[in-house]
Amino acid sequence: MTTHASAEAPDNASVLAEEKQSFFRQPRAVWATALAAVFAFMGIGLVDPILPAIAENLDASPSQVSLLFTSYFLVTAVAMLVTGVISSRIGGKRTLLLGLGLIVVFASLAGLSGDVATLVGFRAGWGLGNALFVATALAVIVGVASGGTATAIILYEAALGLGISLGPLLGALLGGWQWRAPFFGTAGLMAAAFIALAVLLPATPKPATRTSLRDPLRALRHRGLRTTASSALFYNYGFFTILAFTPFVLGMDAYGIGAVFFGWGLMVAVFSVLVAPVLQRRLGTTRVLLLTLGSLALVLAGLTLAAERSVAAVVVLVIVSGALLGINNTLYTELAMGVSDAPRPVASAGYNFVRWLGGALAPFAATKLAELYSPQATYGVAAAMVLVAAGVVLAGRASLTQAAE
Repeated sequence: MTTHASAEAPDNASVLAEEKQSFFRQPRAVWATALAAVFAFMGIGLVDPILPAIAENLDASPSQVSLLFTSYFLVTAVAMLVTGVISSRIGGKRTLLLGLGLIVVFASLAGLSGDVATLVGFRAGWGLGNALFVATALAVIVGVASGGTATAIILYEAALGLGISLGPLLGALLGGWQWRAPFFGTAGLMAAAFIALAVLLPATPKPATRTSLRDPLRALRHRGLRTTASSALFYNYGFFTILAFTPFVLGMDAYGIGAVFFGWGLMVAVFSVLVAPVLQRRLGTTRVLLLTLGSLALVLAGLTLAAERSVAAVVVLVIVSGALLGINNTLYTELAMGVSDAPRPVASAGYNFVRWLGGALAPFAATKLAELYSPQATYGVAAAMVLVAAGVVLAGRASLTQAAE
């Protein structure tokens, strides 16, 4: 045993050194796309610190304000089915720029809204731009990055984590001054990203085969991809219960909420990039996924006990959840991109269509459960959903093993 371990050590060390080197040596186009992705993902958590302020200023209930997330993710989910159709006809670069342009327009309009219904509608348009950008950005990074698919996915998840952590911080800094300011701030950032991509990203060739509307749905016939997407749907319910509902439990101002979710997002970023690959190599993807989903269910059970009893405990548990969410995000993305033989953009579209439905359902359902029953009911249901996600992985483990282990 000792001899075998010592013989393998140099190989493992060389592999890690090569991965580290390839991670940082990327074409400028990759860094430009990743930076634009950071700005795009900032839009997810941007409204988090200002949810209570929006409710107060627009005379809306928490469940009405939660529709800012629901409309955004519902449109994002449905639009995932057409992203491949569009990008296969106009090319990846033009699709990215179209998505960024739509975000600039609708984020600006959101800042001008006079009532919550109008704001929800413009947030839905923002979701369309987000879908065009996010789905295409992953495919572009995978296609352009050096170091293979695994390195590209880590880059993408790093952008996701950094964007999710900086979004609440920007939302707090601008929202503490005026609740409309974060929307205009986002529009400015996305305009800068538009210019950067227009200059730095070379024209991407159109795929040899055009994607149809049915292709992402056909891809979901593969049991491994269907298992991954179905589990991610229930997992995302837990994810967005924490993100969209917890600001109403904390009872803090925009700065306090922003600080909590900045810490949460920082944990998402660090654990998705630095910890997930290590655990994956040592234990295998599905095993780590089952462990982290079980741990996340325990964290949500802890939030069930802490809600309305201890703000400090809620803060600690939310930040701890960020570590588990970061690991899971990377593992789910890798499974979705490699578990089936479908082209990566098609597999990504099918997977994201299903999983974002969980993000659309959770914010409204979570706040409505709290209004009808209690915050304890909200977190309890989220814990049950995460356990269902783990059960789906366990039931379909055989279909995931070939790609994951």
